[in-house]
Amino acid sequence: MPAHFTAEQDEIRRTLRDLLARHSGPGEVRAAVRTAEGHDPALWRRLAQELGLPGLALPEEYGGAGCTATELALACEETGRALLPSPLLATAVLAAPLITALGTPAQRAGLLPRIADGALTAALVAPGGSMAAALGLTADNSIGGWAGGGRAGGVQARRDPEGGGWRLYGEAERVLDGHSAGLLLVAAHTGGYPRSRTLLFLAHAEAEGLTRTRLTSMDETRPVARVELRDTPAELLGEDGVAPDVCGALAATGRTAAAVLAAEAVGAAAGALERTVAYVKEREQFGRAIGSFQAVKHRLADLYVRVEAARSAAYHAAWDPAAGPLALAQALEAARTVAGEAVQLHGGIGFTWEHEAHLYVKRAAGDELLFGPVHRLRDHAAGQAGLFGDVTPEGLAHGVAVR
Repeated sequence: MPAHFTAEQDEIRRTLRDLLARHSGPGEVRAAVRTAEGHDPALWRRLAQELGLPGLALPEEYGGAGCTATELALACEETGRALLPSPLLATAVLAAPLITALGTPAQRAGLLPRIADGALTAALVAPGGSMAAALGLTADNSIGGWAGGGRAGGVQARRDPEGGGWRLYGEAERVLDGHSAGLLLVAAHTGGYPRSRTLLFLAHAEAEGLTRTRLTSMDETRPVARVELRDTPAELLGEDGVAPDVCGALAATGRTAAAVLAAEAVGAAAGALERTVAYVKEREQFGRAIGSFQAVKHRLADLYVRVEAARSAAYHAAWDPAAGPLALAQALEAARTVAGEAVQLHGGIGFTWEHEAHLYVKRAAGDELLFGPVHRLRDHAAGQAGLFGDVTPEGLAHGVAVR
C-alpha cells in the first residue's frame, strides 16, 4: 500500500475542506437538517457540479471521475469532519455501486449519469431495519433473515399480471435518506415461500402506492424514513430471467461502504478533537489555560492516538475493502470515545444544546445504531476469519461459533 497520497488525492481533500469550512459550519448544519430534504440542496448541487462528488467513484463512461474507493473515502473524511448532512452516503456509496454491479446496460446508462451530476439521489431500502445485516457487516446476509423471510414480513414482489412488470408490497424502517431520494432500490422477496429469493427492484419517488415518512432520529444529520409500498410498480434491477447474486453484491458494497464510513467516522472524531484542543487553549481556570494542566494533556494525547490509529485502519481499508468492517469498528469506537471526551473537556458549555459538541456525540451514536454495533462488527469479522473454529452459516448469522 502506498504510504502517501497522490497530488490529485490531496487536492480533493484540500478543495473539499476549504469549501465546507465556508459553507458547512455548525450554524449551516443546523439549518440544513431542518429543511424538507434534510440537507442543503444548493450546497449539494455545488458539490455535484463543481467537485463531481457523487460521481467520484463512477466510471467515466457514465459521467463519473473514474476514481477509486480511496478518493471517495478521502472525500467522506472531510464531510465527516464537517458533519455534512447530504445524500452522498445513500446515493454514491450504497446505491450507485449496486446499480453498476447488477443493472442492465440500459439501466446503467439511464441512471448513473444522473447520479453523477447530482440530478438524481437514491436510497437503499433494506427491510428489517438493519442496514448492517443487509450489507453483510454483522451477519451472513445470504441466509436472508434480515429481509423478513419468504412467507411474510419485509417486502414481497410479484409479477404484475397486467403490465408485465412487478408490484411491491410491504414496508421498511430506518431507510437512510428514504424520504427525499428520487430513486429507491428495494430489496424484496419473490418466488413464494418454497423458492423464496431476494432481488433488488427500482421504484421511483412518484410511483403510486409509495408512502415515505421522515422519522425522528437521534442524529439529525442522518435523516431516516419509513417506506411503505402498497402494490407499487417497480422495475427489476438487472436482466429478467437471470438469477443475480444479490446478496454477494450487497456484501461487496458493504465492505467498500464500511471503508468509506470508517474514513467518515475518523473525520468526525478528528473534527471533535480539533475543536476541543482549540477550546482548552482558550478556556482559563486558576489563572491559566486548562490545556496546560497535565491531566488534560494526557487525556488529549490518548484521544489523538485513538484518532490516528483509526485513521491508519481506515486508509488501509480504502485500499483493501476486505478490511472495511474491522476498520469501521475501530473508527466508530474512536468517534464515540472522542465525542464523549469532547463534551467532558468543554465543561458546562459542552452539555448545552447550543454547542456543537452534542452533534458529534449524536453522529457517533447514530452511526453505531445504523451500521454496528462495534462488538457485532468485530464478532462477525472474527468468525469469517475462522478465529473461533469452524463456523456454520447459521452460526455466523447469530454470532455463534461451532468448535
